[in-house]
Amino acid sequence: MRLLFALAALIAIPAFAQAAHAQDRVAIPTPQGSGAVGIGTSTREQPAFTVIAEPVAMMIAAFDSDGDGKVTRAEFDAGLKRSFDAIDTRHQGWLGYIAYSDWQERWMGDRNTVPSPFEVDRDGDNKITFAEIAERFDLLFTRFDADKNGVLERKELVTIRPQMPPPGAGRGKKGRGPN
Repeated sequence: MRLLFALAALIAIPAFAQAAHAQDRVAIPTPQGSGAVGIGTSTREQPAFTVIAEPVAMMIAAFDSDGDGKVTRAEFDAGLKRSFDAIDTRHQGWLGYIAYSDWQERWMGDRNTVPSPFEVDRDGDNKITFAEIAERFDLLFTRFDADKNGVLERKELVTIRPQMPPPGAGRGKKGRGPN
């Protein structure tokens, strides 16, 4: 009886795996004349896309003070200063590493986001000044500004990439690719 149960479980596993894999795919409409089977409204399976926003990109997007979906350099600088001042409640002009972690959690959602305090504290004095944060974030602004126009648009703050299919997916018989 146990053998029969084990055999039934082994037979069912591929069906469960296939069902789980199917939910990771979406049907994409195929235009007429694309070579796909069917006419006009046929569909073919494509991997779903993943939109990724780095925690620092989400923080930068929150600096959009006029709600136009763009972050100018002035909005960026003002937002960064406002975020620093919200944690520097003693008005010391610097944050210790614990306060910097509090700043990361409040503005980026987690204490372990990038840039780390070790990247930002350039002089190694265990104090992170606004100038040190501004210097590091200037590099981030430049990196995100893909079109180099001095304005960060939402599309520059997200990364869109297809989900990777599991190893061996889409292969023909005996592990070979399609002919």
